[in-house]
Amino acid sequence: MADCSIPAFEIGASKRSSLFARLCSAVPDFWTLTKPEVNFLIVIATSAGFYLGCPSELHGFPLGRLLNTLLGTLLVASGTGTLNQYLEYRFDARMRRTCRRPIPAGRLRPATAAWFGVSLSIVGAAYLLVAVNALASALAVLTLASYLFIYTPLKRKTPLCTLVGAIPGAMPPLIGWAAASGTIVSDKAWILYALLFLWQFPHFMAIAWMYREDYARAEYLIFPTNGQSRFLAWQTLAPSFVLFLLSLAAVAESVGGVFQYSAAVILGSSLVYYATRQILVQSRIAARQLLKATIIYLPLEFLILVLARP
Repeated sequence: MADCSIPAFEIGASKRSSLFARLCSAVPDFWTLTKPEVNFLIVIATSAGFYLGCPSELHGFPLGRLLNTLLGTLLVASGTGTLNQYLEYRFDARMRRTCRRPIPAGRLRPATAAWFGVSLSIVGAAYLLVAVNALASALAVLTLASYLFIYTPLKRKTPLCTLVGAIPGAMPPLIGWAAASGTIVSDKAWILYALLFLWQFPHFMAIAWMYREDYARAEYLIFPTNGQSRFLAWQTLAPSFVLFLLSLAAVAESVGGVFQYSAAVILGSSLVYYATRQILVQSRIAARQLLKATIIYLPLEFLILVLARP
């Protein structure tokens, strides 16, 4: 009778092939956990802070240090995004916008995502400490801790969570500045921080209005029970107007010319226009237009400041 058994080495090869296939299929899900669309804006803000924070007496731009800063910051940011999704996956499952994310959709186990997030965060913080400096690493860790352990739970407790979340959310320019100069004791550094702090309000309010039913379904208190229109105005239009004025002050601080002033006026007034339109119309279309305006605004504003540097 013929021996129909499969050789052990073939079984082992088949298992290795199956494991490799599963790992490859999971790569897009791990990538999604890191929130790459958020990381793109973090790269821009960190790069701007680094460039503007470089001492003027340096001979040659320290490109290697910038790349080390971006790598370490991205690792910590990716870990933060992953751990945020781990902490909120039960609530993400209730929202149409987030129910297809890897954890609530069941494509990745929560424990796997948690270990992935912790690993990214530890490696990123250690890399910043070794390859850049202690201050940049400390700021990154502070951002992670305040975002995960203060802002994230507050989303289900008070509409003021947006204000609290904007504090760690504005940290990337300070990390870049600290990486370049070794200090954050500078008016210009905190102007950059204030710009990103204010920018987050119209940006997030546009998202919150578009998906307000989703947030309510998950019991997130993004808007107050009463006075939503007034809250939307204060959280959208007021920060946009202050941001416009601050952007002009930032150009003045950088001793910018006519081009930089003109660009800042056009950019800032456009954002105020779309913010005002959202307040008056309060529609999903207006909110989407405001969201696009904020996404365009941020990299261009930092570019203006980079070009205005003497």
